Amino acid sequence: MSEKILGGVGEHIPHDSAYKHVSGEAVYIDDIPLAEGTCHGYILMSEKAHAKILRIDPSKALKLEGVYDFATAADIPGKNECGAIFKGEPILADGLVEYVGQPIAVIVAQSHELASRAATLVEVEYEELEPVLSIEEALEKESYVAPTHSLKLGDAAAAIENSSNKLEGELVMGGQDHFYLEGQIAMAVPGEDGDMLVYSSTQHPSEVQYFVAECLNQDINSIIVEIRRMGGGFGGKETQPAIIAACAALMSQRLGRAVKIRVCRDDDMIMTGKRHNFLIRYKVGFSDKGEIEGLDMLLASQCGNVADLSSSILDRALFHSDNVYALKNAELRGYPCKTNTVSNTAFRGFGGPQGMVAIEQIVDEIARYLGKDPLEIRKVNLYSKERGFTTPYHQEVEDFIFPEMLAEVEQSSSYHERVKEIAEFNEKNAYVKRGLALTPVKFGISFTTAFLNQAGALIHIYKDGSIHLNHGGTEMGQGLFTKVAQVVAQEFQVDVERIKITATTTAKVPNTSATAASSGSDLNGKAAQNAALKIKERLVAWACANYKVKEAQVKFENSQVHIGDKVLSFSDFVNAAYHDRVSLSSTGFYKTPKIYYDRENSRGRPFYYFAYGCCASEVELDVFTGEYRFVRSDILHEVGNSLNPAIDLGQVEGAFVQGVGWLTMEELVWNQQGSLMTHAPSTYKIPTCRDIPEDFRVKLKPDCENREETIYRSKAVGEPPFMLGISVWLALKDAVGAAADYKGAFQFDAPATPEAILMKIRELKTRGR
Repeated sequence: MSEKILGGVGEHIPHDSAYKHVSGEAVYIDDIPLAEGTCHGYILMSEKAHAKILRIDPSKALKLEGVYDFATAADIPGKNECGAIFKGEPILADGLVEYVGQPIAVIVAQSHELASRAATLVEVEYEELEPVLSIEEALEKESYVAPTHSLKLGDAAAAIENSSNKLEGELVMGGQDHFYLEGQIAMAVPGEDGDMLVYSSTQHPSEVQYFVAECLNQDINSIIVEIRRMGGGFGGKETQPAIIAACAALMSQRLGRAVKIRVCRDDDMIMTGKRHNFLIRYKVGFSDKGEIEGLDMLLASQCGNVADLSSSILDRALFHSDNVYALKNAELRGYPCKTNTVSNTAFRGFGGPQGMVAIEQIVDEIARYLGKDPLEIRKVNLYSKERGFTTPYHQEVEDFIFPEMLAEVEQSSSYHERVKEIAEFNEKNAYVKRGLALTPVKFGISFTTAFLNQAGALIHIYKDGSIHLNHGGTEMGQGLFTKVAQVVAQEFQVDVERIKITATTTAKVPNTSATAASSGSDLNGKAAQNAALKIKERLVAWACANYKVKEAQVKFENSQVHIGDKVLSFSDFVNAAYHDRVSLSSTGFYKTPKIYYDRENSRGRPFYYFAYGCCASEVELDVFTGEYRFVRSDILHEVGNSLNPAIDLGQVEGAFVQGVGWLTMEELVWNQQGSLMTHAPSTYKIPTCRDIPEDFRVKLKPDCENREETIYRSKAVGEPPFMLGISVWLALKDAVGAAADYKGAFQFDAPATPEAILMKIRELKTRGR
């Protein structure tokens, strides 16, 4: 027997499905064997950005042999609604379409190919209306999907006016497609008494359950939603799957047969929401040392046709507009702009990256204006005893460990030596330029909507000592199931292989929150721990009574239970308890403490704690083509006491590369009619293995437990590392300035594609003459 259990908390063990992923054995919804008679649905989408629907005629399509049914909004027996926060978000357009790609009808046939072909025969007549297609136009028309919101600390206007230095500028950030490997998919299987089993590739099974029930005009308890794993989510499967699942369930109810809807890549990209693109406008006043004295910033997000989660996403953008900097006087104003484009939605970071990019751009501009190293300006503005620890939303930063992390990366990356080397390199090379940037991350952890910070779990121990684990979290490749299993293994002190990981299902754990906001392990780990402790408490009480020992004499250790001088295997101990009629099953529950937010007064504690990271990145730029390569990145990220360092390292690496993709290469392009032109891998470029820094150094900060009572004092890791990619974007900006021999501040939009870089170099050279 080994000295300790295998696969406990803190161990480097593989993802539970790692071998299945690479061997192709992992079962996704599209791999589930079809019941006899299963039909296939196709969702018909709008071809107009803004129009009234005058007529829909499916008669030609329905004449095709093998086409079974067709439905529009008028055929929905319950509510035509899927608004997560605000009502008025239809499943199927009802007389009015508000973006190209909006679902307007569903057609069902004996095969996916036939349903797709039949959809082309459906005739739709429109009366076109004037669309709003840009943030600027929406701001001008005051077209918003939700109320505006602002944060205020001190007197920004007066501070800017009294500052010895002032800057104002603008920044445009593009959106980003989730580009999950597995597209949107759902399969609805009817049961008796109106029951419905829905397999949905979703991060939020309970939300899908609710909207399917509402659509079918049934009680929630008649719908079961199940998902074992997703092939990626990144936020794109938080609200978006509800429409797909509702359409499949609607047609299944009508036909009394299983219906599967698998959305192809092009349709998926056209139909579903993206990361919000932002327009930032700012005025900043600062001292000769570069200390920010006052900041006024407008953050306008392109939300699309309906609200979706946009109000909460804009809140988080506002909340992260300070990053690691003490903004003594700040007014941050958020505008959720309504446009006739697809409704943008949750994406890794949930608005935080946009707010963080904005303040990092401003700090960089101050440095360039003053002719100083940007790192120097970052340091003088950090939260500190001198500058204070109060955020613009009036939460006190209590765990600010970033300065020591900054010092470590500054030294380990040889930052100052490389600044000199790069300056010398750029002086000697006319056609290739290098750039370097070191940027920070402070990311708040918790859903900013307080009631979502809750989770449930269910644990059964069988009489042979094997354990069945279920909780409300979903697995999208991030390793959540593995981490929670490690928690249960640690509590019972058994090898993790004794824990049976099972699919997420609303039939076992009800009313769950989405697996999002980087809170999957925090919430579900604690809920599972709570369930395990309840069972352990019963078992300890039984052992004390049965063996006449005190509670302190009962210890679970290394797959054994020590009861005074007696030692039993865990299996024998559990079997004995079973035969003495001890309950070996329990639910668990957890809710995050301390958090609240008073929206009316724009103050509170929306985050339980903060996660920190730091990254120094170097790039090399070809002045003739605008192409670049990522030379080196040094990352230090803190995750508290890691539940699984192997998984956490993978999350840091993956998030960083995805963040780099957003800021440098992933470009969404719409035409003047509101149609997305980049809706396939041929036109939308995502980072690949060739886009990883050639010298990639990633380290988790050791000996850094969470000061808050999270699960084993760990910290969240899903979203915070995404923003480490800002270092690459600002390193490119550094190289562009060198290529144009430009010394002052300049606007640098994202994504910084090679084409955009060439145009910026040309602009700066012209401006500098």
